[in-house]
Amino acid sequence: MKQLFLIVAIFGFSISFAQKLEYTDGKIFQDGEQLSSFETKNLMKTDLKALHLFKKAKTKESLGGFLLGLGIGGTVADLAMGLTSDVKYPTALTYAGVGLMAISIPILSGRKKMVQESVDIYNAGLQEQKKTLGDNFELNIVNNSNGVGLRINF
Repeated sequence: MKQLFLIVAIFGFSISFAQKLEYTDGKIFQDGEQLSSFETKNLMKTDLKALHLFKKAKTKESLGGFLLGLGIGGTVADLAMGLTSDVKYPTALTYAGVGLMAISIPILSGRKKMVQESVDIYNAGLQEQKKTLGDNFELNIVNNSNGVGLRINF
């Protein structure tokens, strides 16, 4: 049982160091591997401010993309109706589509900056990666309902 605990502890220690995130070309990478939005949200759960900012940016992206698509779709549909029938073109649908496209521009702007800021906040919250026993370790005596013990942080 002690050997199993030791193996699990060593394995847990080896993967416990968080890796920094990189935001390039609209994608988030960790150790050169691209992360999905779901994986990024799971990583950012430890830093609530970064997670909130990331979710806010993704909400802006979804809402702005929906409005842009709705505007383009309405304009194209009205154009198709105007070309295939005797209806006078442009109608109110075209103007509504152009309006939706115009509204989506300020909504979509600033989302990349928000994602970059959330990644920067997350990376700033990470502890320094180079941990050695020589200068960065703590030895504490702890007491809880199970008894007294030693806790080593390194």
